[in-house]
Amino acid sequence: MTRLEDQADNYLDLLRRAKTDAPGRYPAARSISHLDPWQAGEDLATEERNRLGLGDGPIRQLREVLEIEVGLRVFLLPLPRHVAGLFVFVEELGGCIGVNISHPAERRRWTMAHEYAHYMATRDRAEVTPVSQRRQPDSERFADAFAANFLMPRSGLSRRFHELKRSKDGKVTPATLVQLAHAYGVSVQALTLRLEDLRLVPPGTWDRLSDNDFQPRAAARILGIETDEKTAEALPLHYRLLAVQLYADGEITEPQLARYLNTDIVGARRTYQELTETRDVSDDGSLQIVDLSEAAG
Repeated sequence: MTRLEDQADNYLDLLRRAKTDAPGRYPAARSISHLDPWQAGEDLATEERNRLGLGDGPIRQLREVLEIEVGLRVFLLPLPRHVAGLFVFVEELGGCIGVNISHPAERRRWTMAHEYAHYMATRDRAEVTPVSQRRQPDSERFADAFAANFLMPRSGLSRRFHELKRSKDGKVTPATLVQLAHAYGVSVQALTLRLEDLRLVPPGTWDRLSDNDFQPRAAARILGIETDEKTAEALPLHYRLLAVQLYADGEITEPQLARYLNTDIVGARRTYQELTETRDVSDDGSLQIVDLSEAAG
């Protein structure tokens, strides 16, 4: 939790130096006391999707939506293997989420949505989310219900499931599950359990697949479904842009830029280049590099 709070302090420092506010439209906190956790999670996830204008399809850029639209600051942190994520609310910054950087991308997305639920319902207290719990309290059941419904809404998932099923002559195969999981950016396990909850596949489907040693990643490779293996950025995009802009404006030094970016001088220079330069095509068709910081200056 200390690491997450330190990152939040750095973000606040950047905002103060830049004399600007953090992005986001903070939603009002909701009370879920005395409500069924699963129903409360589904209802709130549907409300949030409607508020954000997301429809009922997959969310491609979840982290950016949470940062820019919701006002959540997502940091990827080196956490113990048994910890999926952290949440803390900082008055001047909003909700701050720490996600285990060593977890697969699909698991990180689930954790983001899970902590989003804590932000909506219990933002007055810090949370540490373990990878698994034998007996979940209502607050965790609610957060998992919210994550499932926010990432895989009932209407959209049902429609896409039936479309795929029709395309395969009414059969539901492991390939169907792999394709759907890839489309929604979730694990095959999370997708299958969601389909079980919606009664679209028989109860125990995931257990049977596991018992038969089903390997989702191997199946994805056979189907030619590529997974994004690119190293995930530990810091939010807006945070990195603030730091780079302050350096370009001469407000912070290069060593300070490196400190804010949690890297060395070489890494800071690389990040600066990546965020201020773009490749474009000249009139003769050759690639040229446009330095956006110089263009702006």
